[in-house]
Amino acid sequence: MMPWVLSGLGLVILLLAGDSLVRGAVNLSLRLGVPALIVSLTIVAFGTSAPELLISIRAVLDNAPGIALGNVVGSNTANILLVLGIPAILARMHTSECDSRKSYVFMLAASVLFIALAMLGTFTLWAGLVLLAVLVLVLWDQMRDALSHRRNGAKEIEVEDLLEALEDADPDMPFWRIGIYTGLGLIGLPLGANLLVENATVIAQTYGVSDTAIGLTLVALGTSLPELATTVMAALRRQADVALGNVIGSNMFNLLAIIGIATLFGPIPVDPEFLRFDLWVMLGASLLLVPFVFFRSDITRLWGFGLSALYIAYIAAVLM
Repeated sequence: MMPWVLSGLGLVILLLAGDSLVRGAVNLSLRLGVPALIVSLTIVAFGTSAPELLISIRAVLDNAPGIALGNVVGSNTANILLVLGIPAILARMHTSECDSRKSYVFMLAASVLFIALAMLGTFTLWAGLVLLAVLVLVLWDQMRDALSHRRNGAKEIEVEDLLEALEDADPDMPFWRIGIYTGLGLIGLPLGANLLVENATVIAQTYGVSDTAIGLTLVALGTSLPELATTVMAALRRQADVALGNVIGSNMFNLLAIIGIATLFGPIPVDPEFLRFDLWVMLGASLLLVPFVFFRSDITRLWGFGLSALYIAYIAAVLM
């Protein structure tokens, strides 16, 4: 029982520490005069994925690569099937009103690249550098598009609205408070990651399942909770563009950044089961978004039940 309790504690610490680090980093950047637009495209994106990143790094260092890779692949599958499915059950998501085609194509391309590299058998340092190079290109393209929109006056974002979206950012927050937020994040993230990975490994050994299965289920589902909370609120507020964009952006960042950075700490061998099943489920789940992205269909309650049922079936298949 204790490993379950400690795993849950580690997950809670991770989520709280990740939020604290984002708040500290955003406010420090604004105090130092970094433009809010740049903060939103870089620091927030990195900060909100900090729990997944720390888990993957810790898993590589602890020789549990199945957790590192399972965390990413399982999170991406959960983000589409569960994180979009549950909110759609609560309220119809009007995805027909938003245009996310370009970001979606980037996500699909990142998924194909990720699978191609996985087929080599191991994510080595050079494979990680390839993923990080693509991430830089994607961020550069997003930055260019955002600046172009601002210059052309299209969908102009008021600074006050942007700052409000950036985790309650306050350009005048005192440095001592920024230091507390940042310090708690920097201390809590490795502590939470260590607790979760160590005890998730114990659970895997106790129940006779692989590290990969634990990474694909317990760890992946836990680290997808922030995205689920964000998407539920966005759906209830009829902000389908935020919900869909949150999932697409998170999946793309998981594929390119988390494994890319984790390879700097050691190679990540690919369990053959990933190549037989899990990577293709992830890609198939990604392709399910085609009607909502290209044909402007809404994610109805029926779709929500269908996506959620597919996720439950996937979890059952992994644990069998």
